[in-house]
Amino acid sequence: MVREPAVAGQFYPGEAESLKKLINKLVIKTEKRSTAIGVVSPHAGFVYSGHVAGAVFSRLALPGTFIVIGPNHTGSGRPFSIMASSSWETPLGRIDIDKALAADLLKHSRLLQDDPTAHSFEHSVEVQLPFMQFFKTDIKFVPMVLSHADMATYKEIGTDVAQAIKRLGKNVLIVASSDMTHYEPQEIAKAKDKEAIDAILELNEEKLLKKVKELDISMCGYAPTVVMLIAAKILGAKKAELVKYQTSGDISGDYSAVVGYAGIIVS
Repeated sequence: MVREPAVAGQFYPGEAESLKKLINKLVIKTEKRSTAIGVVSPHAGFVYSGHVAGAVFSRLALPGTFIVIGPNHTGSGRPFSIMASSSWETPLGRIDIDKALAADLLKHSRLLQDDPTAHSFEHSVEVQLPFMQFFKTDIKFVPMVLSHADMATYKEIGTDVAQAIKRLGKNVLIVASSDMTHYEPQEIAKAKDKEAIDAILELNEEKLLKKVKELDISMCGYAPTVVMLIAAKILGAKKAELVKYQTSGDISGDYSAVVGYAGIIVS
């Protein structure tokens, strides 16, 4: 079963050439590329968050394999799900799922389950793929969507991800798909997002989860980000860098109720 795009023509152009032209405007071609273990990348419509995602992927020497972790916006399917086989279609072509990595995750994880239902209409993983394809055509990935849980659950999943990557023995980039604060005034959104971003830059998943709860930060992908940080540190991550931050208001000019977007590289 091929997973057809759910938001092509809505979040990004549904035709290949139009999509390439748009991404070409969003990326930074002069950026020096380096390897990374994980990233945080936004998942809104490209007109709003594409400059942030483009800045992140412009900085990376991309590997051939990815784990893309998104939040479950739809509520469908199992709470901690991957797709273990088949492929995903985008206007830029088809991306196969890395069956070996997916099978290893399912074999060794107590929590992760194979459930295509959770992925059928979820946009958070899908919108990362065209940026990956723009820079590298021959890639494989494992999609993962996570529901809300506690820190113990996230630590277990993050450890499962790291150990699977170690067993695979290949370079894998973990992409945590997340937008930041949703629909608050610009200055409030920026202040809240700074607290979350600072925790990520400290590689402190405990602090991130604490700040999200204490300050009521509507960061939809905090769970993927926490899991990515846990896995990245097990895999040797020592630092994180904020590549770009902006809000929807910076694009629309309406600062009364914005959504924040942060692009962060963990290496």
